[in-house]
Amino acid sequence: MRKTLDALYNGAAALAALFLVGLLGMVLLSVAGRQLHFHVPGTDAYAGYLMAASGFLALAHTLKRGEHIRVTLLLSHLTGRWKKALELWALGLATLLSTMFAWYACRLAWQSHTFHDISTASDATPLWIPQIGMAAGAVILAIAFVDELILEASGQRVRPSTDEPLRSE
Repeated sequence: MRKTLDALYNGAAALAALFLVGLLGMVLLSVAGRQLHFHVPGTDAYAGYLMAASGFLALAHTLKRGEHIRVTLLLSHLTGRWKKALELWALGLATLLSTMFAWYACRLAWQSHTFHDISTASDATPLWIPQIGMAAGAVILAIAFVDELILEASGQRVRPSTDEPLRSE
């Protein structure tokens, strides 16, 4: 099961990276079009769709690698069962919120498909297509939070070291 979940998180991250490359392509096409005096309709809209999909698909991978921003001011002063209780409460709340978000993201994509909702931009893309990336990312994030909650409850959760230097340096 662990290998399957890790493959899911890594696959979503790889897809997010692919969408970022597509985003770069859209931006470069738009810039080249302005410089060479031609216009490709929909490049701005597609850049936005790709950016949203890449952001949402990368959320679970980021969570599992301990890269989400956490305020550990209170946690750093707690030890033992109080620390574990606060971690379980925070992960439980995050699981609930991410599950609700995933439900509503999927519902939005389904309703857009059902009502044949299209983009108001010149591309007139059916909105359920770009919304799939958001819904999939939200579902995978909810799965990752459930995974983290189960690992914390069973005492198997691995936390990144607080002494570790920032990866953004």
